[in-house]
This record gives sequence, structure tokens and C-alpha cells, in this order.
Amino acid sequence: MKIGIIGAGWIADKMGVTLTGVNSPDYEKYAIAARDLDRAKAFAAQHGFKKAYGSYKELVDDPEVDLIYIATPHSHHFEHTKLALDAGKPCLVEKAFTANAREAEALLDLAHKKGIFITEAIWTRYMPLSLKIKEILDSGIIGEPRLLNASLCYYMEFKERILRPDLCGGALLDLGVYSLNFARMYFGSENIKEVHSNAVLGTTGMDMHDAISMVYGDGRIANIQASTLGLCPRLGMISGTRGYLTVDNINCPEKVTVYNDYKVVAEYFPPKEQVTGYEHQVFACKDAIDKGLLESPFMPHQETLDVMRQMDALRKEWGVVYPMD
Repeated sequence: MKIGIIGAGWIADKMGVTLTGVNSPDYEKYAIAARDLDRAKAFAAQHGFKKAYGSYKELVDDPEVDLIYIATPHSHHFEHTKLALDAGKPCLVEKAFTANAREAEALLDLAHKKGIFITEAIWTRYMPLSLKIKEILDSGIIGEPRLLNASLCYYMEFKERILRPDLCGGALLDLGVYSLNFARMYFGSENIKEVHSNAVLGTTGMDMHDAISMVYGDGRIANIQASTLGLCPRLGMISGTRGYLTVDNINCPEKVTVYNDYKVVAEYFPPKEQVTGYEHQVFACKDAIDKGLLESPFMPHQETLDVMRQMDALRKEWGVVYPMD
């Protein structure tokens, strides 16, 4: 599979490092496109990509490209993904999938009509250790899960992409999306009876602190937080009637510890051969495309839409508005 990347920022850099670490002939570092050709050439030289383009149109028009990774800011995902889909290219679109649900619906409708594979690159969904957590819960070792907590915080108070509405700033699309996905992965999205939330807005109107509580019809509660104003242990915890489990780093699980009656009974870690964790979403893309699928079973299109709609509703409640709304 020949991989092309749109955007040459830090997240594209991480994908470059990942593909170098994978070092497999099944995944070729083929092309990078940036708005500046010199930047693209520098990226290609650093990571060993075969081609460098000074425009995104040149990349999507390259007939050799098999998969395009959209690595630009949330605010530009719609434009750049549509460009790729119009050229008939399968897409792996970095989270958050788009700025809002309207854009997500338009892209997925276009992909379906054209019969083109597309999936959201929220890496947590594809990781073996993330999937192991579901196995642990299903095993019954902690009993019936009743309470979930998940927090993701980084100090990014002065970062341009966090402050600017035109870049879809704030904590929700950058960090809260992980907390929401964590809750949905293990507590599901069915039977959510109530959602309560609070947000602290910054001087530019973007959400800087988010606190969200989801109450399920069967009595379970998921409490999640996201913040750009400080650090936290990025911890997840799921409590059950017989024990609980903790997850070190909810967006990229580094360790899962299982407790039964307050005693550690098991610990799980990522595969030893894991490079950065980004590789699993690329593996999933190739597998799905080889099977002729239009979506990845790890992140179904409906789930992407539902998360975007949930974030739209939260932003409406908080009064957080982007120009593309």
C-alpha cells in the first residue's frame, strides 16, 4: 500500500516515524504534500518518502497513491478529504473527523456514493490494548461495570490552534473527543438518558475546561473531563461490582491494571513490537480495503457521526461556535 500524507505538521511527523518503525514492504512511505514545496521536500528527506508535492491537488491526482492520511487541522479536514474523495482516494482522516456533524455527513455520503473507503484516525479505537479492555470487561472479572471516569489534560493554553475559532480550537475536538470515545467504547452509546456538562471558555470563546457526565438508563454513569489548562495523569477507571480496572493514558493505553476486591490480579501492556500505536489504524485500513469494505469495523461510520453530533450538542450548550457552523 502506497501511503500519501496531506499536511506536514507534527502529527504527520508522528506518522512518518511510525511507518519508518513498521519497516514493512506492505506499507510504502510514498508521498507527502504541504502548502510549501520546500517543507514537503524536507519532510520527505527526513522520513524517507519517495515524492514531495507543493500542493495537495498534486498528491491526490497521483495515480500511485493507495491511501491518503489527512493530517491537517480539524478545520480543514472537510476541504482536504473532499479533495481526496473527489479524486477517488481512500482516506484515513485524523480526529476530530470534521468541524461538525454536517461536514461529517457530507463526506460520508460522498464516500458511500463513490464506493470509497474512509475512516476516522482516532488511534485509540484500533489499538490491541484498547480492545483487550473490552475483553476484560466481558470476562466478568470486575463484575458488572457501573461507573466510568476518564480525563485527558494537557497544558496548551497559549497554542494557536487551541485559541482560534477558525481552527476549531478548544479542548473538546482536540482532547475531549478521546474521553468521549473512551466512554463509548466501554459503556456504549445506547440508552444514554441524560447528559450534564460544564465548560470554561477562554478569551476567544473556545472551551478550555470541559466536564461531561452521561447517565445511562440502567443506572451507569460516565464522568469525563478534558482540559487545555493543566496536566493530569490521563487516567481512565472503570468500576464494577467485584473490582475495577485502571488505564494509564486513555488515548494511548500504556498499561491496564485489573483489581478484584482491591487486589491487583492482572496487568496488561501494549504489544512489545508496537512502534507508536499509530500503526494499528494503518493496518486496519489495509485490511478493510483488501476486503472491499467502505468502513473499518474498529470505527464504524455511524459511530463517527454520533460522536460529531454529540460534540455539536455540547458546543451549542456552551456557546462555542466555529465559522464553519
